[in-house]
Parts: sequence; C-alpha cells; structure tokens
Amino acid sequence: MPQNQTHGAEQPDIAGPTPKSQRTKMVKSSDDNENKSLAKKLKDSEICVPIVYGNIAFWLGKKASEYQSHKWTVYVRSSTNEDLGVVIKRAVFQLHSSFNNPTRVVEGPPFELSESGWGEFEIVITLHFHSDVTEKPLHLYHRLKLYPEEESGSLSMKKPVVVESYDEFVLSEPSEGFLARVQNHPAVIMPRLPSGFALPAVPMEDINSGKRGDTKNHPLSQCFTNFSEADELLKLAAARQQVQAHIARLRRQLSLLEGQQQLKSASDM
Repeated sequence: MPQNQTHGAEQPDIAGPTPKSQRTKMVKSSDDNENKSLAKKLKDSEICVPIVYGNIAFWLGKKASEYQSHKWTVYVRSSTNEDLGVVIKRAVFQLHSSFNNPTRVVEGPPFELSESGWGEFEIVITLHFHSDVTEKPLHLYHRLKLYPEEESGSLSMKKPVVVESYDEFVLSEPSEGFLARVQNHPAVIMPRLPSGFALPAVPMEDINSGKRGDTKNHPLSQCFTNFSEADELLKLAAARQQVQAHIARLRRQLSLLEGQQQLKSASDM
C-alpha cells in the first residue's frame, strides 16, 4: 500500500515516566464510608450505552492526486449525539502502518480523527473508560470506506460516502457511584432501580456536564444516520414480511411437488 500523507500533529506520549516505588500510610477519614458506598456494586443490573461508529469520506475532485484522493473522518458517537465523555475517557485509533504516527490518541469528546489518503483499510478503535466504570477497554473494528458502491453512482464532491454501524455496550453490575454520576445523562440507558433505593449524591460539576462533548451541532451531523427505535422496528417488520413471503412461496412449491408425486404414483399403479 503506497505511503499515505498525514496532516495530524504528533501525539504526546501518554505513558509518562515510571513512578518510583513508595509506601504511603493511609489515614482513615470521614470520607471512607462515602467512598465505600460509591464503589459498592449494584447486583443484577446493567447500564446500556448505544453508540455509532464509522466514517465519512469526501472526494477531493480536481484537487485529488494519486495519494491524496479523499479527506475522511472516522469517529465514535452516541446514537443520539449526546456526550459520550460521561462514560468514555479516551479513544485510540490504530491506522494503517503507512501513516506517520499510526496510533492516534483522542483524550476527550468528540472521539474522532480526520485524515486524508487514497486507500481503504481496517481501523481498530479502542475505547478506554473512566475509572468508576471498572470495565476493560472495548475494541471496535471498522473498515474505512472511501469509494461508493457501484449501484450508488460515480464519485461526487457533493455526496460523501457514509458508512456507520450501530452497537450497544452493556456495563454489568455498575458501581453506585457511577450510577449516581450518570443517572440523568441522556447518553446512557439506566436500569430499573429497586423500590426505595436511593443513589448517593454527586458533585454539581458532574450533574452539569451533560452537553460538553455532544455532536448535535457537529459540522458533519447532517450526514449522520438516524438509528432511532422506530426506524429499527420498521426494518424488522419489513424483514419479517419478506421472510413470511418466502416461507409461503416455499410451501406452495412443496405442495406442487407433493401433488406431482401423487399423480406419478397413481399413473404407475
């Protein structure tokens, strides 16, 4: 694969120096009980976070060259364009090895990366969560799409290529502190809490941070696919009708074959 050009700045090394070994004596304070309460797991419950990941690619037209034919953006967003920063701390995009600095780290929302090039390849997106989520990093795999399908027509500067996938990641047995922090956030689907259960209080800055990184006014938002529940139900209903029609057609063919077999048996007698 020929070398792609990149316009991204070099990312800082996030690993940092190795801390020296030290022993710190912990002093109990009045906050200990509160911290234990926040870390307590809520059994038999789960939080669902609907996400969309994919890319949007624009053909450069007359400005296109052999190695610079498209400008593209790959991203992970909330299915309703809310702020995913309440759950996700950082996203790591692993590009093709021909790019300069192929491992790109995005330290906050919106979780996206823009580049230019000519080739299609698989991008690995690794999502790292906040410490109170207590989940291992999640790996997503997306095939960068630059060129339209044959039935979609030729290249056009006005009509970008959009490829998106819908997914939901489920956080099982979340901590009470995490539940309290995201309980009113529109990016997450909360579980039904036990009757009489009260979540601990959270700082005001966490309550008021719901719209810091949403993508509702994103410059590319008009290209986003709408993954509403109503649309999904319509697609399921249409698929069910197709399946039922196919079953009815097979039954008619089977009935016809059985009739032919009976006629043949009668003629042989």
